[in-house]
Amino acid sequence: MAEEEVTDTEQAVQPGELSILATVTDGIHVLTVAGEIDHQTGDTLHQALDVSDAAQPRVVVDLARVTFLDSSGINVLIIAHCALTEAGGWLRLAAPGPSVQRILQLVGIDTVIDCHETLQQALTN
Repeated sequence: MAEEEVTDTEQAVQPGELSILATVTDGIHVLTVAGEIDHQTGDTLHQALDVSDAAQPRVVVDLARVTFLDSSGINVLIIAHCALTEAGGWLRLAAPGPSVQRILQLVGIDTVIDCHETLQQALTN
């Protein structure tokens, strides 16, 4: 798979902060997210998910390094899912840790947005 770096934000993540590394793999936008997704950091994720300039945008959000997700983060993901679907694309979530996976299941987002155990599964399924 060809990989092209698009954006790179800070790699060291302090408590309460969010870091997003954006790459493109085989035409799929991959956002590797680390830290906490909440009301203070949700806008950063929202901006990273805006790929409205792409035709039929496909996006995978790698949640493996996300330590916290609240309702603000859930809303950002739902808004992105709706926008990407409307544009003829899709959003997939990959590799959520146990605490994030539990939240996704509790609110039922895993029944709305495709969730995969690994990044590789999200890229190929």
